[in-house]
Amino acid sequence: MADLDNKDQTEMDPADMEDVEEVEEEETGEDNSKARQLTMQMMQNPQILAALQERLDGLVGSPSGYMESLPKVVKRRVNALKNLQVKCAHIEAKFYEEVHELERKYAALYQPLFDKRSDIVKAAYEPTDEECEWKPDEEEELTEEMKEKAKVEEEKKDEEKEDPKGIPEFWLTVFKNVDLLSEMLQEHDEPILKHLQDIKVKFSDAGQPMSFTLEFYFEPNDFFANTVLTKTYKMRSEPDESDPFSFDGPEIMGCTGCTVDWIKGKNVTLKTIKKKQKHKGRGTVRTVTKTVPNDSFFNFFSPPEVPESGELDEDSEAVLAADFEIGHFIRERIVPRAVLYFTGEAIEDDDDDYDEEGEEADDEEGEEEADEENDPDYEPKKDANPPEECKQQ
Repeated sequence: MADLDNKDQTEMDPADMEDVEEVEEEETGEDNSKARQLTMQMMQNPQILAALQERLDGLVGSPSGYMESLPKVVKRRVNALKNLQVKCAHIEAKFYEEVHELERKYAALYQPLFDKRSDIVKAAYEPTDEECEWKPDEEEELTEEMKEKAKVEEEKKDEEKEDPKGIPEFWLTVFKNVDLLSEMLQEHDEPILKHLQDIKVKFSDAGQPMSFTLEFYFEPNDFFANTVLTKTYKMRSEPDESDPFSFDGPEIMGCTGCTVDWIKGKNVTLKTIKKKQKHKGRGTVRTVTKTVPNDSFFNFFSPPEVPESGELDEDSEAVLAADFEIGHFIRERIVPRAVLYFTGEAIEDDDDDYDEEGEEADDEEGEEEADEENDPDYEPKKDANPPEECKQQ
């Protein structure tokens, strides 16, 4: 009889088996639904969320607990190592001070070259044929026929246009080619920056607190009376006594701009708006004119002031952080390599790494697609929900 029962079970009708599977799936679906409901209820409870967040915060970067388990005599030796680390930080600070002195020394060697660059840009000096000779890279080499054709085209353009002086819009083009700077530019800034002739970096004198000044030289223009606009960044290269282990080289502590002597009606950092106001009692309407701040690159010369307490609101902190990044970038990259940012070559070099990463990502995607095609169980039609990046907005 038992054998008959076993036989009945093994020879169960396939339709009956499907019913069993459907029942199991329904039960599993109900369990999953209850679990989701319970999870939703928990996530809507502020106390549970706070406890969960506190637990997660404790897990991130939490020490292993080994230090706390050490004997007192070993902890004492660890303190000795920390004191050595503080001394290392002070030596590192001296190292950066000497680096600053080297920067001052070599800035004096670079400056004659930068001055000549400025003279060429503003047409104060016309370079010789020898100075203009440039051997192109192998990729840039042209056939004789192409060279002749390019020469003819250039001659035609020269005949059509007046002979330009120097290199027009040199610094404006540099700014527009660099994302970090172009984000600051507004359309009304561009006519002014066409008059920018040079940017120089001046380091603080020996024995003076560490700092550097960016000097923007303008030709006479219809917008402001200044010929030079300046921005000075004060730096510190010493460990903070309250937190010496955070020292990681010189840091910018603050900056000061300058006053721009705008010609009347030309101040692009301000704009005039008109508002209509209705009288509560009489119901009459009047138009009020107000002057409000306006987005402009020239706000760069009016940074937020850092109070003596050093405490700033979040907006001011964000503005200063971006300001420090821009000032450092102009000093380290733009001024030394301006011509390469003008031609775009420096930008292409910066982008090379990103292109390689993109190619690697493409390869990985290709491998995944190949795996899916080779998978006998893969059915594209079942992928009804495309990933978020593929959905139309």
